Amino acid sequence: MKKIVVLDFGGQFAHLIATKIRQGGAFCDIYSNEIKANEFNKNEIAGIIFSGGPSSVREKNAPQIDPQILQLNIPILGICYGHQLIAQTLGGKVAEAKVKEFGKANFILKKKKGIFANLPSTSIMWMSHGDEVVSLPKGFESVGFTQSGEIAAMMSKNIFSVQFHPEVSHSENGQILLQNFIKFCGLENTWKLENFLQKKIKEIKNTIGQKNVFLMVSGGVDSSVCFALLEKALGKERVFGLFINHGLLRKDEAKNVKKLLFDAGFNNLHLEQASKFFLQKLKNIADPEKKRLIIGNAFLEVQKKISEKLQLNEKDWFLSQGTIFPDTIESGGSKNAVKIKTHHNRVERIEKLIKQGKVIEPIKELFKDEVRVIGKKLGLPTEIIERRPFPGPGLAVRILCTPKSMVIKDFSKIEQKIFKKYKIENLILPLFSVGVQGDSRSFAHPLCLFSEKFNFENLENIATEVPNNFSEINRVIFCLSKNNKPFEKVKILENQFLSSFRIKILQKADFLVQQILKTQNQSLQKQIWQFPVVLAPFCFKTGESIVLRPIESENAMTARAFKLPFDLLQKMSNKIIKSNIGIENVFFDLTSKPPGTIEWE
Repeated sequence: MKKIVVLDFGGQFAHLIATKIRQGGAFCDIYSNEIKANEFNKNEIAGIIFSGGPSSVREKNAPQIDPQILQLNIPILGICYGHQLIAQTLGGKVAEAKVKEFGKANFILKKKKGIFANLPSTSIMWMSHGDEVVSLPKGFESVGFTQSGEIAAMMSKNIFSVQFHPEVSHSENGQILLQNFIKFCGLENTWKLENFLQKKIKEIKNTIGQKNVFLMVSGGVDSSVCFALLEKALGKERVFGLFINHGLLRKDEAKNVKKLLFDAGFNNLHLEQASKFFLQKLKNIADPEKKRLIIGNAFLEVQKKISEKLQLNEKDWFLSQGTIFPDTIESGGSKNAVKIKTHHNRVERIEKLIKQGKVIEPIKELFKDEVRVIGKKLGLPTEIIERRPFPGPGLAVRILCTPKSMVIKDFSKIEQKIFKKYKIENLILPLFSVGVQGDSRSFAHPLCLFSEKFNFENLENIATEVPNNFSEINRVIFCLSKNNKPFEKVKILENQFLSSFRIKILQKADFLVQQILKTQNQSLQKQIWQFPVVLAPFCFKTGESIVLRPIESENAMTARAFKLPFDLLQKMSNKIIKSNIGIENVFFDLTSKPPGTIEWE
C-alpha cells in the first residue's frame, strides 16, 4: 500500500499530522529525520511531510535531513520547523522572528495555486514559532503571509511549506490543505480507521499470547476504550481492571465511576481506596513535575500490592494503561522532542517496564477524538465515550502549591508597558504555570487582567499577543469577581501544599461550577471539551483564588478558551465566593494552547 511519510523532528504534532492524513483517507507512517534518501522505496512512498520541532534550524546541532530527499521528485510538505528547514537547506535564509507567534494568526493567501488553490484569501491559522523564513530559496515563490511574517507559505513545482500548523483543529481550512496534499500525492480514499481496529486486535493477541492483562483504569474514555479493546481481543476473564481512588478525584467521582464501569459490563474490576497513601507521598511537595512523578510511582506501588494480595504471578501478566499519544509526546516521547511535563503513565519505572516488554498500551498511537471513534465501534455507551478528560494525577495538578519561601520579582515595568498598549489594569503573578511554546516547555507567570468591561474577542487577542511579546508570561486570566480592580499588593500564600482541606475546597468549587453549567445550559456543557477548575494560593486580602478554565479542543494538542456567556461566568464566580469555602476571587483563563497547556501544572 502506498503511503505518506512524516519525518519527525521532535514536534508536538508529528503524530497528529499522521493522524490527520489517515483521517483524510491515506495511510501515513512516521520515520526518523535521520533516514537517508536511498532508504526510501519510491514504489511505496507517495509523499513526504517534514514535521515541526522544538529546535531552531539556526542552532549548530539542530536536526537535519539528507539533502538528497529534496531531489527525489516526490511531493513534499514542510510544516513550521520543516518549512524553515526546507528554506535553509535549499539556500534560503532563516532568522529570529521580530515577533514570535504562538496561537492564532491571520494568514493571508496571495497566490491560489498548487495545494493552496481552493483555500480562501484569509484564514485563522495556529502558530508556534520563534524563527521565520526571511528570504526564499531559488525556484520558490511566496504564496502567503501573516502580520508578523512575509513568507508564511511558499512553494515550488512539487515542494510546499507553511509556517503554521494545518494539522491542528484550530487552524481554519487546515484539513483542506492537508486533503489537497493527499490528492496531490494521488492517495485519496485509500485508508480507513477500521483498518487500525482490525490490525490492533490481531496485534494484541500476538503480543499477549497465553498471558493475562492487568489494566490500570480511571473511568475516563481512554482507559475504558482500552479495557473494551483488550476484552474484545482476549475475552473478559483475561483482563483484570484496577481502579485506584487516590483521593484527588472530583466530588463523588469514585462512586460515579464504579457505577459507570459496572453498568457498561466491566465486571472483572477491583476498586482500591488509597487516599491516605497518596496524600502522605505528596506531603510538602510543591514542584509540579515532582508531584506527577510521585503519583505515577505510587500507582505502580498500589498495583504491585494488589498483585501480591491476589497472588498474581508476574510472569503470567502484562501491565496495561490507556495511554494515548499526547501523553507520550508531552513527556518527550520521540528522539528530538522536548519534555513539556511528565505524565503519570510515563514515569521512569513505567519506561523501564516498557523496555522490558512488560507493558501493553493498545491505543498509544491515537488521539482523543480517534479513541472516541474506536469506543463507538466497540459498543461503549455514550456516557463513557463523551466523558470530559480528567488528568490521571487528578486535582493534584489543579491545586497550585508554593514552597516555604519565594522570591517575589518586580514586574512593574512590564505591567506599565501592557497598560500603555491595551489600556487595561493588569498584574503579573509571581506564581508559575506550565506552558508550551515553540514545541518546548515554558514555566512562566500568569497575567491577571482587571476591567469592568468584558469583551471576549478583545481579551482573547490580548491573551494571544502578550505571551508572544513577553517571555515572562505564558498565561492570561481575567478577574470575574466584584472586586475587579487590582489592589496595590498581591499576597502570595507561601507554604501551601496538598492537604485534605485544600482538596475539599477545590472539590466544592468544581462541583458548584459543574452544577451551574448542567442546570443553566446543558447544550454548552456538551460543547465544552474540558473544564479544569484551578485552586491558586494568592489573594488581595484573605483566602485563595479560583481559576475557571473551560476550553474547546479536538484532541488536546491545541486548545482555545471556550467563550462562555459573561452572565454565566458571573453566576459561577458569585456562587463560589458566597459559598464561604475560603475563596476571595474568581478568574477566567483566556489562554489558548499554545502558549498555555490545558492544565496549569
